[in-house]
Amino acid sequence: MAQMNMLEAIRDAMRVELNRDSNVVIFGEDVGKVGGVFRVTEGLQGEFGEDRVFDTPLAESALAGMAVGMGLQGFRPIAEIQFVGFIYEALDQMFVQAARMRYRSGGRYNSPIVFRTPFGGGVKAAELHTDSLEGLAIQTPGIKVVIPSNPYDAKGLMISAIRDNDPVFFMEHLNLYRAFKADVPDGEYTVEIGKANVVREGTDVTILTYGMMVHTSVKAAEELEKTGVSVEVIDLRTLVPLDIETIVASIQKTNRAIVVQEAQKTSGAAAEIIAQINEHAILHLEAPVLRVAGPDTVYPFALVEDAWLPSVARVTAAVQKVLNF
Repeated sequence: MAQMNMLEAIRDAMRVELNRDSNVVIFGEDVGKVGGVFRVTEGLQGEFGEDRVFDTPLAESALAGMAVGMGLQGFRPIAEIQFVGFIYEALDQMFVQAARMRYRSGGRYNSPIVFRTPFGGGVKAAELHTDSLEGLAIQTPGIKVVIPSNPYDAKGLMISAIRDNDPVFFMEHLNLYRAFKADVPDGEYTVEIGKANVVREGTDVTILTYGMMVHTSVKAAEELEKTGVSVEVIDLRTLVPLDIETIVASIQKTNRAIVVQEAQKTSGAAAEIIAQINEHAILHLEAPVLRVAGPDTVYPFALVEDAWLPSVARVTAAVQKVLNF
């Protein structure tokens, strides 16, 4: 057992799999000697060599396309895209070629690829660096979407993602890389893709969230507890597949729900989650399911991003609204 932040936990997961499986390779822009823009892969090239951990040109479409080709040849590529806003150049390779490979080949081929990318605001980064683009991915059949919120889950989910025979879009919140340390087991272990985690038990209302917003929601729940309100917080961990069973079980207990996401409100993960709640648990609801999300605008410049991001106050207000419905 060791104390690690999320960045270190992700690196340790990749180290475990590089050691375990000679077909695992890591590549991307400056991931080798430099160790990536956030140093997530720091030291891995020195440990495993330039054939296993190597740099690519500054061309997201090329590195994602190479990942598809290498996946077809039996490798398990981990392709880093420096910032989430740069995935647009790679969407065809990620969401068309990789995601459809099993279907279009009749099951003869697959794409065991992990596409890693940092995302999320609150760090005063530049345009295209902090968007939350998980909504693009969850509408794409054939690709899994994983978003850890803590070091333990990050390592276990990364190992699961590398071992998965289908492509995984692994999103790492910038604000969580070095936010805190937690106990992380040595060696290999997995966290199941598609299984949510109840991080805080409650009886009055359920908050469903993921990534950085888990921590915002827990803080809101702690504030509400002072007023006698009991909030259950569920870390979804993965958006595809979505653990609807855990969601429904919680709503059957609390009868109220709120979905918190950092992304813009319209057509995001929250909208899909609410639709599934209506399909599976509407008769257990005593109030409409609300969303707390970013506004439907372009992600703002750094000086005003704090006013744009969902806050503890906004989550608390949403809880009070569903309780008073």
